[in-house]
Amino acid sequence: MFLLQCSFLPPLSFLIFGSFPLCPSFLFYFFKMSTLLVKKQQSVGQIFWVRFMALSLFPYTQFHRHRKVWDVFQMSKGPGEDIDLFDMEQFKSSFKKILQRALKNVMVSFRDAEENAVWIRIAWGTQYRKPNQYKPVYVVYYSQTPYAFTSSCPLRSNIPLLGQALTVASNHHKIVKMDLRSRYLDSLKAIVFKQYNQTFETYNSTTPLQEKSLELDIHMDSRIIHENRIEKERVQRVTQETFGDYSQPRLEFAQYKLETKFKSDFNGDILAERKEPLRCLIKFSSPHLLEALKSLAPAGIADAPLSPLLTCIPNKGMNYFKIKDK
Repeated sequence: MFLLQCSFLPPLSFLIFGSFPLCPSFLFYFFKMSTLLVKKQQSVGQIFWVRFMALSLFPYTQFHRHRKVWDVFQMSKGPGEDIDLFDMEQFKSSFKKILQRALKNVMVSFRDAEENAVWIRIAWGTQYRKPNQYKPVYVVYYSQTPYAFTSSCPLRSNIPLLGQALTVASNHHKIVKMDLRSRYLDSLKAIVFKQYNQTFETYNSTTPLQEKSLELDIHMDSRIIHENRIEKERVQRVTQETFGDYSQPRLEFAQYKLETKFKSDFNGDILAERKEPLRCLIKFSSPHLLEALKSLAPAGIADAPLSPLLTCIPNKGMNYFKIKDK
């Protein structure tokens, strides 16, 4: 009887009965089986770690959702199509099958949330690489709505596939990416669903600028006489008509791309003869852009009313604008 024990394995011993010598072919077979056992145990450990990552990071991402940058996708039905009955389980199954048929290495997991929403975690892989668990994509879809919110995708080539999976699984015909982006998911949801009059995320937020300006008026010396009180009341009224008396959805920026030809009343102007349009990029940034815009006129920094290009952001549901000549 021979006793063989491998130091690179867990406490496993192989008892070999017999009086035959250990030939090279037998040793080769033995070490081959030992290697397969090691690889199997490693694969089991990897599967456990992957499932642990998927389950543990879901609550963390849902709570710290403002650490992601979210894009908005809008879907639409085909002409003459009616609204179908929605089944969440069927949506999950169809969504997962579409991705797994197109990609060999992809891991999809789901987590139900409030307001008939489902969170989807997608770990993308490639043909030769396993899914990257450290750079997943999160998708938030609200049932029976044409909107889906996705975090930034590290592999842009997979965005069309993701759109196809969302469209087919939710029984829609077409999907387009909206010109709307922010870190604050609840604010994006309020904009596309037209739910402005509610409390939005205030992570590390400061006091809104308009509230600060009101505090200055309260603590101002009573001996100071406002000669233009009528104008101030007009500005307050116009501001309230434009923005409402509720807190604004939270966006961090608004971007405007201008492509327009130079117009001049003077003949022979060099810029007027230019055929190519003048291109310019303007970006307004603020920790709370809409509240900052709301406070400009009451603070005396801008005239009231503000330009419609600044006040139409929530109504149009976009903070990326392209301005061209008609």
